[in-house]
Amino acid sequence: MIDPSVVSLSRLQFALTALYHFQFVPLTLGLTFMLAAMETVYVITGKPIYKEMTQFWGKLFGINFAIGVATGLTMEFEFGTNWSMYSHFVGDVFGTPLAIEGLMAFFMESTFVGLMFFGWDRMSKEAHLAVTYLVALGSNLSALWILIANAFMQDPQGARFDPTTMRMQFQSFGSLVFSEKAQAEFVHASIAGYVCAAMFVMGISSYYLLTRRHREFALRSLRIAALFGIVSTLAVITLGDAAGREDYLVQPTKLAAMEGLWQTTKPPAEPWKLIALPNDATESDLFDFSIGIPYVLTPLVTHTFNQAIPGIDELKMEAAARVENGIRAVTALEQYAQTKDPNALSEFEFYEDDMGYGFLAQRFAPDQDLTKITPSDMPGIVTKTARASIPNVFVEFWSFRIMVAFGFAFLVIFAFGAYYSLRNTIERQPWVLYLAMWSIPLPILVALYGWITAENGRQPWSVFGWLPTFEAASTHSLGYMIFSLLGFATLYTLFIGAELYLMFKYARLGPSPAGSAEPRIAPAGGPAILRPGYAAKSWE
Repeated sequence: MIDPSVVSLSRLQFALTALYHFQFVPLTLGLTFMLAAMETVYVITGKPIYKEMTQFWGKLFGINFAIGVATGLTMEFEFGTNWSMYSHFVGDVFGTPLAIEGLMAFFMESTFVGLMFFGWDRMSKEAHLAVTYLVALGSNLSALWILIANAFMQDPQGARFDPTTMRMQFQSFGSLVFSEKAQAEFVHASIAGYVCAAMFVMGISSYYLLTRRHREFALRSLRIAALFGIVSTLAVITLGDAAGREDYLVQPTKLAAMEGLWQTTKPPAEPWKLIALPNDATESDLFDFSIGIPYVLTPLVTHTFNQAIPGIDELKMEAAARVENGIRAVTALEQYAQTKDPNALSEFEFYEDDMGYGFLAQRFAPDQDLTKITPSDMPGIVTKTARASIPNVFVEFWSFRIMVAFGFAFLVIFAFGAYYSLRNTIERQPWVLYLAMWSIPLPILVALYGWITAENGRQPWSVFGWLPTFEAASTHSLGYMIFSLLGFATLYTLFIGAELYLMFKYARLGPSPAGSAEPRIAPAGGPAILRPGYAAKSWE
């Protein structure tokens, strides 16, 4: 038996390391293609300012990339140290995309990063541009293989359980790579990174305009970022719908929790809840309070007007039937493992698809032993297991809505930035500049909420429908987990401190030495914009 506290600390440690690391990933993904776009303009026009833009934003990209690599390396080791049963169960499948990511995408990205930084005066403009595009390709290919691995945890495709080895055996590389879940996750997550990069560039450019520094540089950077941000935000919203549709098809419990559906919907009038207070204990909305838009949820999720969406009540009933079958499957599997009885193997194969629910039921069985369940115990165990198959509804509901709400807010910010920039009046709109500047960290935080939505919605499974999370952990001592958790938290906090220090330092310095900053003159016909911290005064 694994100590439940060890499982909880293992989950917390991996969540913290993943959340720390994922703060750097979206910015890396987005900045690479923005650098490629800026350098493309430089190669086409020959204007030195676009080279300056590429080099400056590339410097900030380099800081983010280096610390992102440092925080990401330890995560792969955690699968072996803290999740040994998971590694045994799906190592053949899960390890394949991770190995390809390391051997192909990461090595390519890391190699060409050096050429990108140090090859400006050693390569032709066209060759250097090709290197920048290869860096962008490598970083996004890294994301592709990582998200293919994650998609297997959400919707296991391309493998089959082998009762002899007690492992998931690889069957189809194509099914793994081209699963609809993997493709939906990749495009949604990678383009979310483009939104992060666009806000990052737009916000720092706004800071320069507000402080009357590097005006030409900032105006051009802001315009590119705003236009890039509009396209990216529209794409991430549209592709987010595709990801939600995929959740409806393969992870109905996640979708039900995400939408706060306690009962099966009655199409087509079922409202899409904007605000509610889901109460997991009572399986209802607190005070029966919710605000929604009628006639939206059914077509939004099902892309029809007459198809019902299963609610948590129906999903628990379906899970209950699968729990009973799963208990039979696991019992037969244990018998086959001990005796190699072909009859036990036949019974297991008959109930094999529900095996995961039998593993999940072990959590509530006496001493986690299904053979000790008595007929009188069975109804209670089935009920508890069925309820445990539903993720935390409150967390899922609100993490999803925070992500969606801010997504539309970013679209508005980018739209105002692009509109005033194209009209050459952005300097007369300090409220837009301040809004962009203070919004720099928000897309990264929203990306974290997207990660929480995906991973919380997968619970209670480490491999959806097959391996429960509490079965996947290693049997460490409680003291070891506390020590390693504190160590990782301290180390990663230092990494974030270094990232913020370097980012602030070089962003404040700007693309050129402080002495070459342009005069701080108010735009003609517009209000004066003051450097933060300076006393208010009129500029004649």
